[in-house]
Amino acid sequence: MIDTLRVAETPEGIFLQMRAAGALPRACAWALDFLIRAAALFTLAGMLAALGASGSGVYLLALFTVIWLYPILFEVLLEGQTPGKKIMRLRVVNANGTPVTWLASIVRNLMRTVDMLPIAYGFGLVASLADPYGRRLGDLVAGTLVVYVDVPVRVGELPSVPALASSISLPATERAAIIEFAERSARLTPERQAELADLLPMLTGARQSVAVRRLHGLAASFLGRA
Repeated sequence: MIDTLRVAETPEGIFLQMRAAGALPRACAWALDFLIRAAALFTLAGMLAALGASGSGVYLLALFTVIWLYPILFEVLLEGQTPGKKIMRLRVVNANGTPVTWLASIVRNLMRTVDMLPIAYGFGLVASLADPYGRRLGDLVAGTLVVYVDVPVRVGELPSVPALASSISLPATERAAIIEFAERSARLTPERQAELADLLPMLTGARQSVAVRRLHGLAASFLGRA
């Protein structure tokens, strides 16, 4: 595989494209969650210290909640995202792309006791590196997948450039392609824009950034802009 794209088909015949997350971003999300939980437990311990034995009992209950219920509650109730995953723009879903269920979340998190063996998530790391979608053992057993959350990108707005009339008569399909290129330029690096623009020297009469600007101008003229 050259990427981690996974395609799942819904019962309605809709194809969902999901970008599976690898071991490194998942480890960063886990580290962030660990720091959040450690800070919460440290603060709570200081507050309960004055209560003596009663405080110790409450702390043990809080310890269980933070260690075991923290990931499950966040994953199921907040669209598959713990705070760490949210910061890293990750989400847990079922393997078919549907929201993670209670049972799947419980299973994948209970399986952490296996993934942690023999030390420092050894089994989990090996499984994640061996699996084409970066799944640890808990994900394989629970049928879940950790994917990137796609950030919505505004499209449909052309760069602010003067309209440029085309010297060549173009069919509607080619005009539409140039308009789409201009609309999606914000999602492309300048190097990629120049690479695509250089494919049309007969139309732009230029190269690199100048060719890009002329294609933007052509798109503006095709849409009737001044």
